[in-house]
Amino acid sequence: MELLTTTTTSLAGTAAYIALEDRYNAHNYHPLPVVLERGEGVYLWDVEGKRYFDFLSAYSAVNQGHCHPRIIQALLNQAQRLTLTSRAFHNNLLGQYAEFMCHYFGYDRMLPMNTGVEAVETALKLCRKWAYKVKGVPEGAAKILFVEGNFHGRTMSVISGSTDPGARRGFGPYMPGIEVIPYNDLEALEVALQDPDVAGFLVEPIQGEAGVYVPDADYLSRAYALCRAHNVLFLGDEVQTGIARTGRLLCCDHFGFRPDVLILGKAISGGVLPVSAVLASDEVMGTLKPGEHGSTFGGNPLACAVAMEALKVVEDENLAANAEKLGEIFRTRMRALQQNRPDVISQVRGMGLLNAVVIKDTEQSATAWNICLALAEQGLLAKPTHGNIIRFAPPLVMTESQLDDCCTLIEKVIHLHPPMLG
Repeated sequence: MELLTTTTTSLAGTAAYIALEDRYNAHNYHPLPVVLERGEGVYLWDVEGKRYFDFLSAYSAVNQGHCHPRIIQALLNQAQRLTLTSRAFHNNLLGQYAEFMCHYFGYDRMLPMNTGVEAVETALKLCRKWAYKVKGVPEGAAKILFVEGNFHGRTMSVISGSTDPGARRGFGPYMPGIEVIPYNDLEALEVALQDPDVAGFLVEPIQGEAGVYVPDADYLSRAYALCRAHNVLFLGDEVQTGIARTGRLLCCDHFGFRPDVLILGKAISGGVLPVSAVLASDEVMGTLKPGEHGSTFGGNPLACAVAMEALKVVEDENLAANAEKLGEIFRTRMRALQQNRPDVISQVRGMGLLNAVVIKDTEQSATAWNICLALAEQGLLAKPTHGNIIRFAPPLVMTESQLDDCCTLIEKVIHLHPPMLG
């Protein structure tokens, strides 16, 4: 241990940090060659002292910006009092937090968890339990509908409903009771709902990891109505699209309905620690009994204190309105850039400050990756997804002036392509 500590603390420079991580950490990610050590608001600094605009927001976990002072203060205050008791005992904050969440989002009950995929797994279990206890589906026969192109995490249940070969390949056998239908296809949903054993429909309002795919304007509201008509639960995965990211508190708010089961994570804590939650009605949540589901860290006092403050920040600083306003400006600038460089950009899409620029190249090409390297060189951090799609999702505390600077940087890099990036 002494040798390891000496080796670690003697490191200096980006290459050394990357080499150490490459040597000892699992190779389950492919990050950009940047080593970050500090963040504040919309900015990140690397170990060399270079400052960047953050245009990924930890996959929308830091909507409130890095190290928001109010959230950090809530963390410090609670960390000095009590951090964890487990659910073997009550703590003085869980009731307050549950009440806060139910009133904030408009539900009867909440079930607290930690990571986003844990919340998805919780929703799937709730859906199955409801199917057997309330809907009357025969035990063991319940089915849950997923859609093509989804991303809900990487647990066994979730990858069983994935259509991404990278997420699925080599991890079978897969979980039964899952059926995959096309995304943004109401006819396919209506056909699938004819099966009386279907218990739930799981969907991201906008498919973020898939490349910010925005469905037809009437898809979600009509899908919700179809689910209601067939007594099927609509499970809304708003882990990435929720908490003001798309210009409303929840993405589903754009379409005038509330999911029967709401799945939240990421920005609930402002990126300070893992916090997730599932919200539902008494009818759905009441199907769970002691011992049937749980988490040692779920609902811990530290998480409760941090989450309540993080969500108050979203409201007090009008982050949804800011995301809507800046998102319109960003897409206008990027579409103008697309018109100037149609040889580089084939599409711009998004909602609020969850946006994507599709690079006119194949998924197997390195063009988008090279553009992101060039952006990092200019002081802006973004990351490709699915090869040729660059997702742009800055913290929602960004100002219009900062956004203008970022758009100028993006335009500069795109105008340099080719030959530098090809």
